Amino acid sequence: MLVAERYQYILRMVNEKGSIRVAELSQLCKVTEETIRRDLDRLEGEGRLLRSYGGAIRIVPQSETPYLLRETVHVTEKQHISTEAATFVEPNERIVLDASTTAWHLAAQLPDIPLTVVTNSLKVAFVLSEKKNVVVISTGGTLVPNSLSFVGPLAEQSLEEYYVDKAFISCKGVHMERGISESNELQARVKRKMVGMAEHVYLLADYSKFNTQAFTTITGWDRIDHLITDAQTPAEYVQQLRRRSIDVIQLPD
Repeated sequence: MLVAERYQYILRMVNEKGSIRVAELSQLCKVTEETIRRDLDRLEGEGRLLRSYGGAIRIVPQSETPYLLRETVHVTEKQHISTEAATFVEPNERIVLDASTTAWHLAAQLPDIPLTVVTNSLKVAFVLSEKKNVVVISTGGTLVPNSLSFVGPLAEQSLEEYYVDKAFISCKGVHMERGISESNELQARVKRKMVGMAEHVYLLADYSKFNTQAFTTITGWDRIDHLITDAQTPAEYVQQLRRRSIDVIQLPD
């Protein structure tokens, strides 16, 4: 296999699988792992893939999945994660919820207790409007139809006005080295503000988010205090994060 052919083969395998390890590519291409590492470094330098821990992952294009579609993906995992997240909310707390479908599930799970909830999500605000003891503060801003959320300078400025006890956010990508990422830059900017305004940050992410690098960084692991995830998240990722002093709550099957 010529070098150019090997590059194309590596890219095809990464894009088909989403991620692949160096050892597997070494066997498939019949070259040393060191050669594969050099190939991956070059392809990353050309912006054609992203290196990951022990391998490579495909680049996720900048796009935002419509909310109605996101509602149908990994629903069981999101519901279980949101149910667990709700147990960490105490009466009289101030919290912030992003515009993710997991946050929407969390809003539905919250008991009708005295709370102040800041959100940029229309759907979250609508669900919470039925709970008479919950005060809802909407950020305002530019409405994004696909996600039914507010983004832009007004939304970001609004978040700068508040301080909350806890932030509950989700994302498109969870990467061991590069941290937490989002497919849309405007959404990432809002979530970055949410992280910055909270005393404690809870990341709600099912197994499908791991080993993925989306378009725009939200934050590094240094700002994540707790991770709530499902049983399918690989044990090696859970162990790595716990070694970084992150409180990982992995739900049973």
